[in-house]
Amino acid sequence: MFEHFWFACGCCFLLTHELDAVRAHEWRLLPLLRSLPDELAYQLFTALHVPLYLLLAVGLFGSAGVNEALLVGLNAFFVVHALLHWLLRRHPLYSFRSALSWVLILGAAAAGAIDLILRFGRS
Repeated sequence: MFEHFWFACGCCFLLTHELDAVRAHEWRLLPLLRSLPDELAYQLFTALHVPLYLLLAVGLFGSAGVNEALLVGLNAFFVVHALLHWLLRRHPLYSFRSALSWVLILGAAAAGAIDLILRFGRS
């Protein structure tokens, strides 16, 4: 099996969650963006994903091969991210209420947790 299968699953869930985050106006929950006009906040939220994804791709798969430390850190982030969503679920501006939203959030967390367990279980 592909060595980083569960990590790749977590990334796919999280990237799809980011599509859902646009629908759910996630920028309204973020301290730096929530004070901006909605259209500007949406544009910044969306546009900032380009350099973020580029940095992650270069960081993960740069010239030295797979960056295992970043991979582990992102797996941990997938889990922490789900916990943050759980803590925010009653916030009045929180809009991730659909089953699909939670499948994406929890799918990333589960895949990240599985990858961490498999990674450190064989050490």
